[in-house]
Amino acid sequence: MSLDRIPRVRVDFNELVDSELFLLSKTDLVESDDGTCLTLQPGMCVIAFEHNAYEDGAHEYLYVHGTVEENDPSINGEWTRSAKWCCRFTGGVLTSESRV
Repeated sequence: MSLDRIPRVRVDFNELVDSELFLLSKTDLVESDDGTCLTLQPGMCVIAFEHNAYEDGAHEYLYVHGTVEENDPSINGEWTRSAKWCCRFTGGVLTSESRV
């Protein structure tokens, strides 16, 4: 699948559950960066990204290619209970100065 066809979803990478899993959404519906409303489903591929703009004018995009999975607080911890969906990724968080 072309990276252009994989939905891009804004996330907060401070919501890491472990080194390969972060909280993605509290609801089934999320908005992609192009404004499309997506219905999350287990196994769905996404590019999750966080955009940071700094006082010096620099921009940073953090991103991962991952797979959506349903959150299980009994495994991921009670603190994750508010999230319905997680995203599992491999290869670490990548950075770029421009949108990917």
